[in-house]
Amino acid sequence: MSPPVAPAGWSRWLVPPAALSVHLSIGQAYAWSVFKPPLESSLGLSGTQSALPFQLAIVMLGLSAAFGGTLVERNGPRWAMTVALVCFSSGFLISALGAATEQYWLIVLGYGFVGGIGLGIGYISPVSTLIKWFPDRPGMATGIAIMGFGGGALIASPWSTQMLESFGTDSSGIALAFLVHGLSYAVFMSLGVLLVRVPRSERPVEGAPSAFQGPQVSARTAIRTPQFWCLWVVLCMNVTAGIGILEKAAPMIQDFFKNTSTPVSVSASAGFVALLSAANMAGRIGWSSTSDLIGRKNIYRVYLGFGAVMYALIALFGDSSKPLFVLCAMVILSFYGGGFATIPAYLKDLFGTYQVGAIHGRLLTAWSTAGVLGPLIVNWIADHQKADGKSGASLYSLSFIIMIGLLVVGFAANELVRPVNARHHIPAPREETVDVERQQSESA
Repeated sequence: MSPPVAPAGWSRWLVPPAALSVHLSIGQAYAWSVFKPPLESSLGLSGTQSALPFQLAIVMLGLSAAFGGTLVERNGPRWAMTVALVCFSSGFLISALGAATEQYWLIVLGYGFVGGIGLGIGYISPVSTLIKWFPDRPGMATGIAIMGFGGGALIASPWSTQMLESFGTDSSGIALAFLVHGLSYAVFMSLGVLLVRVPRSERPVEGAPSAFQGPQVSARTAIRTPQFWCLWVVLCMNVTAGIGILEKAAPMIQDFFKNTSTPVSVSASAGFVALLSAANMAGRIGWSSTSDLIGRKNIYRVYLGFGAVMYALIALFGDSSKPLFVLCAMVILSFYGGGFATIPAYLKDLFGTYQVGAIHGRLLTAWSTAGVLGPLIVNWIADHQKADGKSGASLYSLSFIIMIGLLVVGFAANELVRPVNARHHIPAPREETVDVERQQSESA
């Protein structure tokens, strides 16, 4: 399948909206915590069990991105967005059937396995194309698109909450909410499928650097370098720390202030999820754009170093000040989102644009690992603390200490990153890239 080529005069600024339509849709994953309490009450699940569809979805995101990255590079963004649309929407429809029949394994299969494949392919679908369209501002370009993934919950959280209030929080109400999600996202994602294009040449903008300027490393070679694995650890630690809060955000803030004079209502906790989504989204465009100015290594020092400080503040003082808890959580989530948005540009700096989409896909296995670690650490410890008779902030104290340690490990890994040795470089692959103008002239 040949990717759709931009005609002469096509504006590169049409590509980020195409990417946003996909990322805003699959970003619904970050609003999963809204469904946790209804699923637990209607199907008799524990907190750990209700996290399973989300955890599996993140695992499948990383695996499908890793194994599908080369296919995305070969077939282009439209093919990838179409696959993402079919899988992500089908996942909701299967989950709707599971909720309607009270077969939880169908929800795990639909949302976690099938929908997770849609997450992975959809997530990487525009990244390589955006970097090639914006060789002069790769951090900003990927930040705009990946911002949508972080902002998806800003739409999905209040929308899902309203649907559950209207349809009910029993199994039939959950099923109807899943059905509406699946159909709506199919329509919205189709906009990206129709709009996306690849550039006509390696220099899409007059005066901008070539998309293939600098060192170029193949995906197969990249995974054999220490730089790749250092970044794998960096991403895994940063994601684990952020996703631990995000996956349990709604019940967490209720637990933190349950025994205080100002408890948090269900609707207020949904608002907290939306605030975290806004911080996640803002961090993706704000911090990734900043990385174009101060460098990728420096921005990750901020994410990992200051992230550890924010966790320490929550652990020490979070239950005594609601504004402090909310502010620190928002900063952590902005770093979490910024880490995702900056990593493609970090990979481009180290390995070039030749197969950056495939390299990015392989690196997202770190996200799969973190998708299990973060929720598992927080939910497992909280469940055991609750079984021991504890409540409130004490359910999460040990989890937060672990997160601080993981961020320190990520900080050390970032310090070890160095330029890739020249022996791994290949010549700028101009002869291997699609010479669009030549193809078009031959077919005319």
